[in-house]
Amino acid sequence: MKRLRIWINGFSLMQQFLAIAMLITVLIVTSFFSNFNSNIDNFVNQQMYSYIHRSQTTFLASRENYEGFDDTNVLHFVYSRRSHTYLNDVRGYDDLLSRIDPDTGEELKDLSLDYQEEKILYSILSFEEGSYALISFLNNSYREEFKSALIEVVLNVSVYLLFILFFFFLIWVLSLIRPLNQIRNYINKIKNGENASLNIRRHDEIGEVAEALTTMHEELEQQTRIREEMIQNISHDLKTPIATIKSYSESIKDGVYPYDTLEKSVDVISEHADRLEKKVLSLITLNKMGYLTDNSEEGDRLYMPDVITKAILSCQVLRNDVTIEPDIDEKVYFHGEEEPWRVVVENLLDNALRYAKSLVKITLKDDLLEIYNDGELMSKERIDKLFKPYEKGTGGKFGLGLSIVKKVVETYGYNVTGENMNDGVIFRVYRLRRSKRSAKKSDKV
Repeated sequence: MKRLRIWINGFSLMQQFLAIAMLITVLIVTSFFSNFNSNIDNFVNQQMYSYIHRSQTTFLASRENYEGFDDTNVLHFVYSRRSHTYLNDVRGYDDLLSRIDPDTGEELKDLSLDYQEEKILYSILSFEEGSYALISFLNNSYREEFKSALIEVVLNVSVYLLFILFFFFLIWVLSLIRPLNQIRNYINKIKNGENASLNIRRHDEIGEVAEALTTMHEELEQQTRIREEMIQNISHDLKTPIATIKSYSESIKDGVYPYDTLEKSVDVISEHADRLEKKVLSLITLNKMGYLTDNSEEGDRLYMPDVITKAILSCQVLRNDVTIEPDIDEKVYFHGEEEPWRVVVENLLDNALRYAKSLVKITLKDDLLEIYNDGELMSKERIDKLFKPYEKGTGGKFGLGLSIVKKVVETYGYNVTGENMNDGVIFRVYRLRRSKRSAKKSDKV
C-alpha cells in the first residue's frame, strides 16, 4: 500500500486525473453490466406484456369473429372453455398451444415458456364472464429487436454522459493545473531573485494560497529592507561610540585630554562604552529569545512583584522627571523563569518611559500585567507593526524591544497587546486561558 501511494504521488495532476478517470470508467462499466442484463430483461418483459395487453384490448374491441386481425407481432387464439376448442385457425401452432393451460380461471395471467430454444411470452385473458380465453403470443424477434434497440440507446446515452463528465472534469483539472504552475513559476522567480508577480483571481483555496504567497513575499521584502536599514543603522550607531572611544583613548595616551580634564574624558569613554554595551546586549537578547523554550516547572511559580520591583529600580533612573506609579497585587505568580520575564518588564517600562510626559503606571493582577504611559497616542500603522522586529517607533533605538517581549510572553502561554487610551498608551500582558502546565499555583500562594 505504501509503495502504491509513493507511486501515485509521483504522478503529475494530469496523470492522476487520467488514471482516476480510467479507474472510474472501469468501475462504472463493470458495475453497470453486472446488473444490466437482468435489469434490462425485466424491463423489456414488462414492456412486452404491456404491448400484449394493448393488442388484446384492440383485438377484442375491433373483431366479433376474431378473424383477420392484423398484428404481425402478436398471435391471438380464442379458446372456448365450454366446448374446450379453439374458435380460430390454430394450424401450425398445435404443439405450442398444447404446452399451455387455457382453462385457468384467472382473469389475466402473464406467462412464459421455452419453446424451440426461445423464450416465448404470452398472456391469457378471460372475457365474457370467463367463458372464453384469449391466448396471445408475442413474436420473439420483436422482443429481441426491442431489447437491442434499448441497449443501444442506453449505451449511447451512457457514453455521451461519460464524455460530458470527462470533458468537464478535464476542464476543472486544467483550471487547477494552470494556477499551480503560475504559483510554481512565481516561487522559482523569487528563489532566483527575479522580479515576480502573481495574478490569480480565484476565491477558492488556491486563490487563498496565492494571496498568502504574495503577502508573504511583500512581508519578506519589507523585512529585508528594514533589516538592511537596521544593519546600516546599527553599523552607524556602533561606529560612533567605537570611533569616540578609540580617539579619546589615543588622545589620553598622548597626554591630551579631549574633554577638558582626564576625569571628564574618561567619563565620555565610559558613556560610549555603556551605549555600545546596550546595543550589543539588545542584539544578543533578540537572538537568545528566538531560541527560548518553556522548560519551567509546571504551574505559576514566579513571584512577579519581585520581578517588577527589580525592573523599576533598574529603569527609574532613565527619566527622573517621570513618576512611576505601581499598583501591584502581592499574591500574583506567573508561569516562566525570572530572567526572560524581567526582560519583558524592563523593555515595556523602558518603552513607556521613552514616550511618557509625566506618568507611568504599572498594574499587576492575576494573569494580567499593564503598563500605561501618558504620552502621545500611536498611529494605526504603528499599532499594526508594534511587535515586528526592526520596526522602530519615534525615538526608538533598534526596534527589537517589543519583538523580544512578544517572543517571551508567547513562549510562556501569554499574549501581549498595545492600544491607545483616551489620554495615553497602554500595553497589556495577559493569559486568556490557563494551560495545564500553569494550572497549579505555587505553595507560597
